[in-house]
Amino acid sequence: MMRAAVGLMLLLGAPAWALDFVSTQRPAILYDAPSSAADKIAVISAGYPLEKLVAAAGWTKVRDDSGQLAWIEDSALSDKRTLLVTAAAAPITESPSEGAPVRFRAAQGVILELLPGQEPGWAKVRHASGQQGYIRLRDVWGL
Repeated sequence: MMRAAVGLMLLLGAPAWALDFVSTQRPAILYDAPSSAADKIAVISAGYPLEKLVAAAGWTKVRDDSGQLAWIEDSALSDKRTLLVTAAAAPITESPSEGAPVRFRAAQGVILELLPGQEPGWAKVRHASGQQGYIRLRDVWGL
């Protein structure tokens, strides 16, 4: 009976473990508290992916790719999914395979739009120029 209860708790609790990501819809300011009068931590570019942690009255607490915690105004956020390239020069390939031809390379810090069509270990992405392809998950942050 105890084993069944623990199993049910794990099953029901699973969605709580899922990471929730958003992106900025315009350049935005990160604050150290949920107020525009709080200290400004950083300014981030449009499309920047952030992990959503807590929502509170017009503000959202987020984590960036470096692990920094901050608050951002909800009006600056979008549900559009983006990924941040973390590798020095990540290859974007024609198909989700190590041996696939490389379409282009994305430098560290480039923001890519996440597209439907993920494969194990790979994400389908689009560059701002319109070029599309697959990138290894180990080369990006935001999933």
